[in-house]
Amino acid sequence: MSPVHFSSAQNAEITVAKFGGTSVADFVAMSRSAKIVINHPKTKLVLISACSGVTNILVELANGVADVAHRSSLMDRLRAIHHSVLADLQQPETVAGKIDTLLDQVAALAAQTAVQKSAELTDQLVANGELLSTYLFTQILCEMGADAVRYDIRDVMRTDSRFGKASPEPEMIRQLTEEKLLPLLQDKIVVSQGFIGSDEQGRTTTLGRGGSDYSAALMAEAIDAGTLEIWTDVPGMYTTDPRIAPKATPIKEISFSEASEMANFGAKILHPSTLIPAVRRQIPVFVGSSKAPEQGGTWIRKSVSEAPLFRALALRNNQTLITLTSLNMFHAYGFLAEVFRILAEHKVSVDLISTSEVSVSLTMDQTDTGGGAPTLPPGAHAALSELCRVEIEQDLCLISLIGNRMSQTAGSVSTVFNTLEEYKLRMICYGASPHNLCFLVKTEHALSIAQNLHHKIFE
Repeated sequence: MSPVHFSSAQNAEITVAKFGGTSVADFVAMSRSAKIVINHPKTKLVLISACSGVTNILVELANGVADVAHRSSLMDRLRAIHHSVLADLQQPETVAGKIDTLLDQVAALAAQTAVQKSAELTDQLVANGELLSTYLFTQILCEMGADAVRYDIRDVMRTDSRFGKASPEPEMIRQLTEEKLLPLLQDKIVVSQGFIGSDEQGRTTTLGRGGSDYSAALMAEAIDAGTLEIWTDVPGMYTTDPRIAPKATPIKEISFSEASEMANFGAKILHPSTLIPAVRRQIPVFVGSSKAPEQGGTWIRKSVSEAPLFRALALRNNQTLITLTSLNMFHAYGFLAEVFRILAEHKVSVDLISTSEVSVSLTMDQTDTGGGAPTLPPGAHAALSELCRVEIEQDLCLISLIGNRMSQTAGSVSTVFNTLEEYKLRMICYGASPHNLCFLVKTEHALSIAQNLHHKIFE
């Protein structure tokens, strides 16, 4: 097929839709999501996650399960999830062979990781969740009368070779998409995978847990789409997670800046990197519930009609605080430069930073495929220990208030700190951005602090 190049105006008519794991959990959920696609004629590219719960099973297998009986039990659960969807298809034979081939591949990889695991093997294994779900979802669309095709996103989603948390290469993704994918969008609905990609050697990579949103945004950017839709299990973004505060209220419209802060500081409805490609191309993002699309959702745009002082509250668990102390830091040049040189050398991404005369505290956040608490690589720990005293504290939660002009409004934080007077705060970051105030607390206190703050500020 010769390349077909859409005009910018044509591309602006295209909607890219992403459906999360709960939106493709089983046959009923997939059918609901397929109806959303069919009812939106502009939706031409659909990226989906693995069926709900599948990635967790695959990650457990990737971590190495030596017990043959337990490994077999996990494989039985995987087969049951996908075969239950097959059982409800009108023509299951169309995809049953492909599903079973992939499941056999998972079993073989799981046996390998039981002997010796690696980040590369982990990515090969966990990628199968999306490869499986896309076969089923495409077939459901076809049985509903849509002209849909399944596409392997690894053909165009080019990344580096950092397995577990690969970095995408937007220019190469754009070039490959124009050559290979755009022609299909002319007259078909293309169903593909979120979360996964491939490096220059064709090896499977992943963008880290929750990376399906990011994949969809990268593809929307690559085709200059008019809209990006993120379909999940809640009708948009709320002032906080309703499971934390039952009186949390929906947010109908929010700016890119505020939504980016929310995603970065723990609002699970969006992957932290999702909005970066959308901002680069000024693509409006809609977040809604596939279970109740009639309820509407949240629009994320460059500019909004209202910008309140406090917009939302977010939590991010599983935080690690590293404190580096040295008397050589006092009135000295170059100490921080050496610290960050070591961190960069060992590819340690720093999140929050706070300094005093003789110490610097910083946080790490876990975003790779494997899960678990973030830790300093041994080489980085050894190099830093030669420079200063290194203290590591875990079991922490980051609580963030997101809003507008917070550091520029007199008295804006008095209510916050009055509410927190009973608790010990491990770190406070305020003033670097007008959109957030955040602090670390012990995980055991995080829920009550969040509930009290939400009650005082939003209720």
